[in-house]
Amino acid sequence: MPVEDKRSDLKKIIMDTRTLPTLPGVITKLNSLTNNDKSSVQEMAKIVSSDQALSARILKLANSPSYGFYRVSTISNAMILLGVNVVKSLALSSSIFEIMEKNSVGLWEHSLGVGAAANLIARKLKLPECEEISTAALLHDIGKVIISLKCSEAEEEIRKTVRERDIYIMDAERIIIDTDHAEVGGWLASSWFLPDKLSEPIEFHHDVAKSELHQIKTAVVHIADVLLKANGFGDSGDSYVPQIQQVAWNILNFNEQLMAEIVEELEDKLVEVKNFSIELQG
Repeated sequence: MPVEDKRSDLKKIIMDTRTLPTLPGVITKLNSLTNNDKSSVQEMAKIVSSDQALSARILKLANSPSYGFYRVSTISNAMILLGVNVVKSLALSSSIFEIMEKNSVGLWEHSLGVGAAANLIARKLKLPECEEISTAALLHDIGKVIISLKCSEAEEEIRKTVRERDIYIMDAERIIIDTDHAEVGGWLASSWFLPDKLSEPIEFHHDVAKSELHQIKTAVVHIADVLLKANGFGDSGDSYVPQIQQVAWNILNFNEQLMAEIVEELEDKLVEVKNFSIELQG
């Protein structure tokens, strides 16, 4: 099959949400409510709470080291603390995370770690909407999971290409399927009707300059991703650590001292993430 056809076929599959492991009933109801300004957090919470397994996973994630709460005990509480967009994203991704936990513990831990690092950076810089930044970071590699689910043969080819050519996973994806996990993540975010402040950091975490509306959030996710690769925590699929893009460094007014503080604090945070991941898999 020509490469271009693979790309358009893959996009069709991703934009057709019926072929994805989501929970259409709950999500459709949530989407119709989020579009209605009069709908209350209580109404939304009631819909999510009707699915016990989903509720349990959202509450687990809401209490993860990626967020700063550790006291989220009800779905309505989670919606108030994290915001409706975040809870909706966690609802959408919970079934995909389940697959990640079983099939790719390394990628799951990398994602949790990037979420925690992004949260740490956002709080350190006193940025608004830390929860949204954490969620975008938690979901930043969701495209890799979709490639694995929808194109398992291509995924094997991608891994082989990474090994043989000694290149980044993203470059191998472009060679094999004419797209990459960041763009696939962006398509997925669109098909889930996620807001720009979540979809942009997912789509542009490897190319911060392309982010138009939410460059600060995208820069945080980019730096968090690089830090986790440098730390070697989890498994992103890359054996090399990319450089932090200058545009990300500049837009956040980063400096060496701030970076040193974040790296030091991240060590303790990642111990929590590891324990949380073990507990979730238990």
